[in-house]
Amino acid sequence: MKTIDLTSLKVVTEGDIEAAAADGAGEIAVLERAIVTPSAKDALDRRGIGLRRGAAGGAAAGVDPSRIALFNSREAAAIKEEICAVGRKLWMRQYVDGNGGNISYRIGPNEVICTPTLVSKADLRPEDLSMVDLDGKQLAGGRPRTSEILLHLEIYKAVPEAKGVVHCHPPHATAYAITGKVPPTCVIPEYEVFVGKVAISPYETPGTAAFARTVIPYVRTHNTILLSNHGIVCWGDTVTHAEWYAEVVDTYCWTLMLAAQLGTPLSHIADNKAADLLEIKKKLGLPDPRHEDSSCAVCDLPARPGEIAIDPPPGSGPTRAEVDELVKEITERVMAALKERA
Repeated sequence: MKTIDLTSLKVVTEGDIEAAAADGAGEIAVLERAIVTPSAKDALDRRGIGLRRGAAGGAAAGVDPSRIALFNSREAAAIKEEICAVGRKLWMRQYVDGNGGNISYRIGPNEVICTPTLVSKADLRPEDLSMVDLDGKQLAGGRPRTSEILLHLEIYKAVPEAKGVVHCHPPHATAYAITGKVPPTCVIPEYEVFVGKVAISPYETPGTAAFARTVIPYVRTHNTILLSNHGIVCWGDTVTHAEWYAEVVDTYCWTLMLAAQLGTPLSHIADNKAADLLEIKKKLGLPDPRHEDSSCAVCDLPARPGEIAIDPPPGSGPTRAEVDELVKEITERVMAALKERA
């Protein structure tokens, strides 16, 4: 694939793209902050030419041209716009701050479009996005991919139905995540249908492979997972739907906190009525551990009336073996660090 260097230009026009196309360009390289005019973007799309900003984070050498074409396709353009729109929603709802959070969409069997690292979700532009394979190797894009993409990839590999993943830090849901508790079920119908029982995964250092693996036991039966001391991750059949689940869980947690201030015990939906909601959920194709385990209680209620948090259901936290392995790993790291200082 031939790359035409246009990094000498501060503004890239349609004429520049047409000239590059006449020269056989499969990709153009522009300055990180260069302005690409709307007509130039249309020409890139029409000609199937890739756009790379700066030297870092671009398409890896030897990438199949068909993957570059996929990244620059009309389908990808629509997905990029949706990701940017979702990023703005997350920022406006104060679910992310600074450069926090990340969003992705699986556009092919082994191709995932994702947000870049170190960019506020309020400032996202389609040309900022990247594409990686399921191993995390960057295939295309003007900026380096998010450092937490491995979390998304583990979900895609475990759940074939997952097409969009959103990771963010909504304050009310994250409040549960940092206390090691989960909200009770059977209080609000919409929450029951779209989210329901949530799992909570053990803490690991964000961005690491170990962190990504923490969600594997839960993603098949939960579309929303609390990440201990961190935030939440949601998956759906679209990026927009994944963001909806983030809204649903955070609003639910917020509502429970407000209700607790009234000093009156929560009222709960009766088991038989909650079972009706579970049937609706099943028809919608939304995951829930209660679909697969008939012994699983329909409602998880607090031990004492008025409480707005419960211990995670069995299987929603680390096993003793996982804790032992974590202690072993931390000990080995500490000993190695001490050895280096000696």
